[in-house]
Amino acid sequence: MKATYIDAYGLVIPQDKVEKYKKMAQDGCNIWMKYGALSYRECMGQDLSPDMGGMGWLPFPQLVNLRDNETVWFSYIEYASKEHRDEVNTKVMAHWEEKSKEDPGSMDDCMDVMDMKRFSTGGFSIEVSNS
Repeated sequence: MKATYIDAYGLVIPQDKVEKYKKMAQDGCNIWMKYGALSYRECMGQDLSPDMGGMGWLPFPQLVNLRDNETVWFSYIEYASKEHRDEVNTKVMAHWEEKSKEDPGSMDDCMDVMDMKRFSTGGFSIEVSNS
């Protein structure tokens, strides 16, 4: 099945919480893949202000008002279509709802690890690809 749709996420993680976030992300990866996502990627920024030859682009640190003790992450989950995304996400949300009933504080870690005021998400159709 070829991916034609992604959900993308931009987020800021404090450096001292990167390992905790990576564990949460691995758990998320396992859940999304279990329910049918085609792929799941979590990408931590490395070269966030590259020299682009004077192009004048807005670097990620400036875009998210990055502080010295933080990292920028870009994450995405691939699906066969927007409809496939909706089917998978319905199953994932049901999974989390059930988990929250069993352990009411299970989502607290998420709020502790990332700055939700600088979290962004959206769905995108893939228009150009090498595969």
